[in-house]
Amino acid sequence: MSAPHLTGRPAWRALTEHQRSIGALHLRQLFADDPQRGERLVAEGADLYLDYAKNRVTDETMVLLQQLARECGVAERIAAMFGGDPVNSTEQRAALHVALRAPVGERIVTQGVDVVPQVQAVLARMAAFAEAVRSGTWRGYDGRAIRNIINIGIGGSDLGPVMAYEALRHYSRRDLRFAFVSNVDGSDLAEATRALDPGETLFIVCSKTFETLETLTNAQAARAWCLAHFKDEKAVMRHFVAVSTNVEGVARFGIAPANMFEFWDWVGGRYSTDSAIGLSTMVAVGEDHFRAMLAGLHAMDQHFRHAPPQRNLPLLMALLAVWNTNFLGVESVAVLPYAQYLNRFPAYLQQLTMESNGKHVTRAGAPVGVATAPICWGEPGTNGQHSFYQLLHQGTRLVACDFIAFCQALDPLGEQQDLLVANLLAQTEALAFGSADHAAQPWRACAGNRPSNTILATRLTPHTLGQLIALYEHSVFVQGVIWDIDSFDQWGVELGKVQAQRIIGELAPQAEPALAHDSSTNTLIRRYRRQRHI
Repeated sequence: MSAPHLTGRPAWRALTEHQRSIGALHLRQLFADDPQRGERLVAEGADLYLDYAKNRVTDETMVLLQQLARECGVAERIAAMFGGDPVNSTEQRAALHVALRAPVGERIVTQGVDVVPQVQAVLARMAAFAEAVRSGTWRGYDGRAIRNIINIGIGGSDLGPVMAYEALRHYSRRDLRFAFVSNVDGSDLAEATRALDPGETLFIVCSKTFETLETLTNAQAARAWCLAHFKDEKAVMRHFVAVSTNVEGVARFGIAPANMFEFWDWVGGRYSTDSAIGLSTMVAVGEDHFRAMLAGLHAMDQHFRHAPPQRNLPLLMALLAVWNTNFLGVESVAVLPYAQYLNRFPAYLQQLTMESNGKHVTRAGAPVGVATAPICWGEPGTNGQHSFYQLLHQGTRLVACDFIAFCQALDPLGEQQDLLVANLLAQTEALAFGSADHAAQPWRACAGNRPSNTILATRLTPHTLGQLIALYEHSVFVQGVIWDIDSFDQWGVELGKVQAQRIIGELAPQAEPALAHDSSTNTLIRRYRRQRHI
């Protein structure tokens, strides 16, 4: 007998009735009725502290959400993922990003193979290469040390490395310059290489298949830039390395297979920050800090796998996201790190959240029937306060917020950390409780009752960053389990790529081809062709 549709599950029906009964409750009332609410609706995992008291939930809400998790088989799906089962059902692959941070001696098996030794072997090669670049023993074609490292990738092969580099810049080598190129717009590469000396520049080309159109286009342009200086194909071997699985494609490009760092088809791009895709991160911060990040990821993995449901941070955040999305009508989540070093973290989470759970059918191919994947966006505080917080407080759309802060500054300057955290606390309070009655001046009124989580940690270290990444990875996974969707495929990304391959030839300067698109696309193609060489 097949499992009931999500909306037919007893817990879902109970939550629907429950929402009707508490829908009129304001956070002001919830806190007034329960003076210890802010001490009870909290949880700790590894080094992270989660305050979820400012969500529009009661104890009964949380009990029913935990019941929903049980009915949807969350525990079983967690075991399946960690056990190496093909949880990526449409591609029949495991999703074993947790193996990338498993310590030596741990066994994680898929298709009869313990993958941990493979991971550790690649990490050792990465560490040796990173040290060679950092120490100056890796030399360019003319014998000089490398001073500039440019990562070429797109999607997870860019968003992960650039996020991690920015987040850990405090720990990075300041005599090395890092840039990240992803956009096929030539300006991205042109600006990254402007005024650089090719003899001191190393490119890390990140593409699992070594066939990704945007990445290979940028890599070929970078190759041409390099050879315009050296005029010798052998220079490619000293100024390019690859992160890929395609040995033949890498060799054809001119990169020595010995300088290809492997990863596996059970690593999705948006889950690959801690794989060889993180090579640029390791070069920037060194092996010890990179391994500390891995240890942080693993610590959150263990918490997620073993913590009781009532204290399990990723599970709690996922259930609150389901409640906000499906029962309160939240359509977007703002991620608001009060830490400038996390300025790219919201963009990183955009891909993780929306590429994972932006799906409309279940794993069986039936319509999901409920809203999935809220839009994820955000900016660091306090910048966002002077940009879009007006909408958060007084707009007509209900936006849930995740606030992230640290108790200790990496760069202490007077009382600035206190001012930073004071702003965060003020914003969470204002969003929850609003302003006093302004009947005579309604334009000043803030209704409050806007849900938020607050995540606190002591200090932004590589270990803490790893925990934050894994926290959101596992929260996204649980949401996908509840909605019964495959969080590890991305078929929606493929359609535009296929269409683009067809259109590229139609933009070429030869005689106009017959066009068989819709009238809008045909007209745009013709207009572009006319103006292309004016």
